[in-house]
Amino acid sequence: MNKRTYVLVTLFLTGCASKSPEPAASTVADTRVGTIARLDAALDELVPASAKIEKLADGFQFTEGPLWFPAGYLWFSDVTGNVVRQWSPDGKVIEILRPGGGENKDAPPGSFIGPNGMIADTDGAVLLCQHSNRQIVRISRDRRVSVFLDRFEGKRFNSPNDLVYKSDGALYFTDPPYGLLKQDDDPHKELKFNGVFRYANGKLQVIIKDLTRPNGIAFSPDEKTLYIANSDEKHKVWMAYDVKPDGGVAHGRVFYDATAEKEDGLPDGMKVDMKGNLYCSGPGGVWVFSPAGQQLGTIKPPETPANCNWGDDGKSLYITARTGLYRIKLTEQGMKALY
Repeated sequence: MNKRTYVLVTLFLTGCASKSPEPAASTVADTRVGTIARLDAALDELVPASAKIEKLADGFQFTEGPLWFPAGYLWFSDVTGNVVRQWSPDGKVIEILRPGGGENKDAPPGSFIGPNGMIADTDGAVLLCQHSNRQIVRISRDRRVSVFLDRFEGKRFNSPNDLVYKSDGALYFTDPPYGLLKQDDDPHKELKFNGVFRYANGKLQVIIKDLTRPNGIAFSPDEKTLYIANSDEKHKVWMAYDVKPDGGVAHGRVFYDATAEKEDGLPDGMKVDMKGNLYCSGPGGVWVFSPAGQQLGTIKPPETPANCNWGDDGKSLYITARTGLYRIKLTEQGMKALY
């Protein structure tokens, strides 16, 4: 498994502690909300009968990209609010970065121009996907922001969305067109496809280019399978790919097709536990799948989720859902998002 640990983020957080960010959106008391739909008895081993969905904070616009810091904080994005925020267990929410994804004066309210997925990088830094800026930036421990990746073969990305590291240090990320005001028809779109990329040893390559809206991304525990969520209203699927020895992928197949689902939401951010079960934001909630693709149940906060991530002791799942931030404590250990 991964050699680098959460100590990286601990160092990062220590480096940030001297700053006093401006207080942001409202917070709420520890309330228990939502429901859990149990479709298979196997879900009870992952989501115990006592599990409750907690609402931790609200007052945002479109939450995304949660990232846990072991010192006891969570960063998350507000895509349409265009800000990165931090939540702490005392209920305090503060701003970390505004604008979080760049600026677009032509964008009407509600546009997806802000920050999205994020992941811990080496040396305690964080990599953040920025929609309006159409790039991945690196936020250092002292919060200096620098461009990490912004082009493929000289052409600007569409709007990097979500990202994951493989244990060998290769970075994989998705690049749908959501940050472009007219998406695929936007005159500023430079790439003819919406791709999935791999960056390793200074080389950037596209590994998937036939998905209409590649979004959430995750590896299986043995890293032999790469999962991609396709957030297309007309083709709501989670895909699975075999990971080749050279880091590329092959044998793409539909892991689960939710196109017929009528509840609000699309396949979006996802995470995996140490036994290979998947927790996928989708229509109506966070869908829980076995490694074989059997839907075991759905964790249903009162708002449609967009992403999730492990936190606390690694058994809590933090969920970003529209205007709120939620948490549910589970049984199985989640895969660490860091390396």
